[in-house]
Amino acid sequence: MIFVVEDDHGVRELELYALRQSGYEAEGYETPTAFRQALEKTVPDCVLLDVMLPGEDGLSLLRFLRRDARTRRVPVILVTARDAEMDKVKGLDCGADDYLTKPFGVMELLARVRALLRRTQEETPSAAMTLGDVTLDRESHRVTAGGQEIALTHMEFELLAFLMAHAGKAVTREVLLDDVWGIAYSGDTRTIDVHVRTLRQKLGDSGRLIATIRNVGYRMDEHPEAGES
Repeated sequence: MIFVVEDDHGVRELELYALRQSGYEAEGYETPTAFRQALEKTVPDCVLLDVMLPGEDGLSLLRFLRRDARTRRVPVILVTARDAEMDKVKGLDCGADDYLTKPFGVMELLARVRALLRRTQEETPSAAMTLGDVTLDRESHRVTAGGQEIALTHMEFELLAFLMAHAGKAVTREVLLDDVWGIAYSGDTRTIDVHVRTLRQKLGDSGRLIATIRNVGYRMDEHPEAGES
């Protein structure tokens, strides 16, 4: 079940139609109150959450979802009309797994939903990886850096896991978009850069292990070369 929280009737109905035509069960909610009431009965598999809502904004609802043990791990795609990078970073910091900027295409919407659901529903093998002072454990879905547990969103966790699994190798933004997000490269890789920036911030001093490779992408290395950042 996918919940769509959107106060614009036309946009909400378009999203619901696209999802249902693709075989998903989906329900729409115009107000935060209606959404909260629905959560008392059903925990969805995914939420498409508009930022600008009447009475309570989407970021407040997102914080509520992440505080509640029942909904803490529900993947959330934040939908925003704001294209400013800081608005996107703020959403990711609040716990969003991905974001869409209005106006967006139906195919992009469905691709992001498919990718997010696939990665949250598929079984992942038990595996722990350590690089420097960063440890990632898939079985417990925990990450520590410098001995401190770090709270990551689902996509941040998957991004870090991919970089650690390919430690020492330069990974292009296009590969990350395809392998981590499950979306074919369409020319816009800004979501990668925003997620990497937020991930570095959350890792604190250990964020330096993720190096930017100019005109290529990123590399995670226990000993990043001088001048890389």
